[in-house]
Amino acid sequence: MSIGTTGRGPDAAARRRRLCARTHDAVVVFGYLALAVWLTSRQWGRPDRLFHQAGDQILFEWMLAHAARAVVGLENPLWSGALNAPGGVNLMGNTSVLGLGVPLTPVTLLCGSQAAFGVAVVSCLAGTATAWYVLLRRRLVGSRVAAATGGLVCGFAPGMVAQAGAHLHMGAQFLVPVILVLVFRPQRSGGVWRHGVLLGLAVTYQVFLGEEVLLFVALAAVVFVLGYALADRAAARRLAPATAGRIGVGAAVSVLLLAYPLWFQFFGPGHYRGMPFYANSYQLDAASYTASARQTVFGDHHVPTLLAPNPTEENSFFGPGLLVLAVIITVWFWRRPLVRALAGCGVVFALLSLGARVRLDGAFTDLPGPYRLIADLPLLDHVVPARFALICIPVLGILVALSVDRIRLAGDLAAGGPKASVDTGTPVPAAREAVPVRLLWTGAVLAALLPLTPTPIRTVPAWPVPAFVADGTWRGYVPPGRTVVAVPPVTNAGRSPSMLWSARTGLAFAAPGGFFIGPRASDDATARWGAPDLPTSVLLRRVADTGEVPPISDTDRWQAVADLRHWRAAVVVQGGLHHGEPVRRTVEALLGPAQEIDGAFVWDVRALVG
Repeated sequence: MSIGTTGRGPDAAARRRRLCARTHDAVVVFGYLALAVWLTSRQWGRPDRLFHQAGDQILFEWMLAHAARAVVGLENPLWSGALNAPGGVNLMGNTSVLGLGVPLTPVTLLCGSQAAFGVAVVSCLAGTATAWYVLLRRRLVGSRVAAATGGLVCGFAPGMVAQAGAHLHMGAQFLVPVILVLVFRPQRSGGVWRHGVLLGLAVTYQVFLGEEVLLFVALAAVVFVLGYALADRAAARRLAPATAGRIGVGAAVSVLLLAYPLWFQFFGPGHYRGMPFYANSYQLDAASYTASARQTVFGDHHVPTLLAPNPTEENSFFGPGLLVLAVIITVWFWRRPLVRALAGCGVVFALLSLGARVRLDGAFTDLPGPYRLIADLPLLDHVVPARFALICIPVLGILVALSVDRIRLAGDLAAGGPKASVDTGTPVPAAREAVPVRLLWTGAVLAALLPLTPTPIRTVPAWPVPAFVADGTWRGYVPPGRTVVAVPPVTNAGRSPSMLWSARTGLAFAAPGGFFIGPRASDDATARWGAPDLPTSVLLRRVADTGEVPPISDTDRWQAVADLRHWRAAVVVQGGLHHGEPVRRTVEALLGPAQEIDGAFVWDVRALVG
């Protein structure tokens, strides 16, 4: 009996330890999920609400609905004719987030595009935090509390919350730690091919989440490598061959897998050249780094408006406490090459986010920004400078995690416990000093992070999809090959009723216009927002914006019919609008009296268009 007990005892104890460890990990992940669900709570079950950048949410709802339709119907996921009829849209050249849309297909089909968007936002925030937690726990720190704290910063910093609520392609960063782990492995050799192939697969998937994030990963990796090489030349030389081998294999795999999608993006139908806006004008104010973001407990709406290009680009806003803490950590851990490289990386990209000419407290200064040195380089000339600050988020998260882990180790030593952390060579406080230092540092970390506590993402009202569209009544008016024209026809970067209606009906009908980037004309690939404007689009959007009904001439009526023919329209539909009455009167002056059907004003233009 004693022999059997002895044989089972160690195994049983090991199983209990593993179960306990997994339980703790599950609690951390559940905490991330709960926080992400709470942050998105103002929209769950509210079809009449959209997150504050409503046009962006409509765009991504449409992209998620398109991905589901492509999966079910075995359609080309890189192209769609359901938008911008009759021309169509090159979706590979837009933020199609197929890496989210394809796996979320069941959610989209069962619950609709709004629910799928909410799940996507939760996945971006909680998934990114979890991925960093796993990296920190397995590679850099020995304490779950340290890893969980670092993951919290990486996944829920103000910049992440601001981006995830509007830009899924920027919020989907859960593969970033995976890519970094595959690139920077500690061993000098072995597994180069296997890890290189995995790196290529991860890079390929990231392209279908967001190419801009992948570019930031590459830039940050280059700066980090240069910083690490300067800090520890011997280690850099020792690790360089295997690292280069993995990168080479990964590049070969990703090029092979991405050859056709990238060809389609840059040379396929509907491709474009350049960007429809001046990216270098989207910069951060230097004062934004010490300010509070509007989506935090101490934030307001006035200051961030002065310091960031728009609410979705509040990518810094770390507050003074976290920045001071980061400086102290850097000095404390200065002997570690990792920390020197991280600090250098953070400083470089913080400076780049300030643009070509530094702004301070809302006013331009005479100080030139380092961004001007790279502003005209290929690819980088399309990058929004303000987004460079997103690279600072994991830098700060890792530094905080390292410091919490070191203090935790000091507490363990004071209690006479075993050393359970990675040996870093960083000085550990003596046992008699450990308890007060631990309490002091815990207070400092809490004081730095509590002001960054996010609040639920703000929402704005949205007109519901009219029952005429939602219930499918439109099908009796629209034969194959014809379109539904929503009023007003939006063909630029504004809220598009047709896109929202299309997304929430599963792309059931084709519609003109929409919010996307496309070529200026069939023979001019210069980028522009949406399709080239037609006179009727401009007229109706102006009435919707101003509420003023202009005089309508026979020329305007003739032009309206010509534009409807171009769009292959079968029915024109007006749902809820702020200036709905002036818009209805204008359309009636163009097309004749409307029919009020199922909550919408409807014009059957089949006979008029022919």
